[in-house]
Amino acid sequence: MDAAELIAKVRKIEIKTKGISRDLFSGEYHSVFKGRGMAFSEVREYQVGDDIRSIDWNVTARLNHPYIKVFEEERELTVMLLVDVSESESFGTSTMLKKEMITELVAVLAFSAIQNNDKIGMILFSNKIEKFIPPKKGRTHILRIIRELLEFKPENSVTDVSTAISYFLNVIKKRSIVFIISDFFSPPFEEPLKISSKKHDTIAVNIYDIRESSIPDIGLAFIKDAETQKRMWVDTSSKEFRKRYEQWWNSKQNYLKNMFKMNGVDLIQLRTDESFIKPLQKFFREREKRK
Repeated sequence: MDAAELIAKVRKIEIKTKGISRDLFSGEYHSVFKGRGMAFSEVREYQVGDDIRSIDWNVTARLNHPYIKVFEEERELTVMLLVDVSESESFGTSTMLKKEMITELVAVLAFSAIQNNDKIGMILFSNKIEKFIPPKKGRTHILRIIRELLEFKPENSVTDVSTAISYFLNVIKKRSIVFIISDFFSPPFEEPLKISSKKHDTIAVNIYDIRESSIPDIGLAFIKDAETQKRMWVDTSSKEFRKRYEQWWNSKQNYLKNMFKMNGVDLIQLRTDESFIKPLQKFFREREKRK
C-alpha cells in the first residue's frame, strides 16, 4: 500500500467512524464510562432552588450577595485497546475480514473517547507485544492508531492473550478502561484477566466469522491454520465431522462466556457479516441499566 492509498483509507475510515461515534455513541459512552468524581468549576450567583449547602460563604461575604460553588464531573479517563494482530485476524468469508472490523471498531471507540476528553492508547499483540502506543488525546493521535492498524505487519502469527494483559498491567498503573479485542484463539489467560478485572474496567470483544462457527458441506477441502500454518485435508460432507466441529466451537464459546462472567468482565460478540453497531449499542444499554 503506497502513501496516497494509505492516506485515502485512513480518511475514509475517519469519515465513517467519526460520524458513528458522534451520532450514536457519544452520549452512551459518556453515561457508561463516568469520570473519577466531581471537580470545582466556578462560582455563580445563588438562584431560587439551589442547594444552600453549595453556598460559597467566603465569596458571599466579600460581595454581600449569595454565591454558590458549581462542580462538574471530572471526566478524564484512560482507555486502552489491546488488539490482536495475529494471522487469524486476516480471515473473513463475507462482508469483511476480522481485522477490517477491528480497525473500524477501534476508530469508533477512539473517537468516542476523545469526544469526551479521554486519553486513548493501544497495544498490538500476537504471542508477543508487537507495538505499544501510549495514551494520548487528539485527532492526530487517533489517525496514527488507524494508520498503524491498516499497515502493521506482525512479526509473529500466533496469539497469546495473557502476554498482552500482563504487559498492560505493567505499563498502565492508573485505573483505566481496557478493551481486549481478539478472536481468542489463545492459550489460557484467566489469571492475568482476573487481575485486570480487579484493577481496571475490563471489556472483552470477541470477533469471529460465520464460517468459524459452522463448516458448510463443500466436499473434500484442503485447509490451513493461519496461525500454526498446519495444513490438512478434511471431508466436509461428513455429518460426523461437521457435528464434532460445531461441538468444539460451542464448547469454546461457552468456556469464554463463563470465564468472562466469573471474572466480572463484560463480553461483546461481533460477527464479520453483521454490523457491530447494534451489539455495541446493546452493550452500552446493558451497562447503563446496571448503574
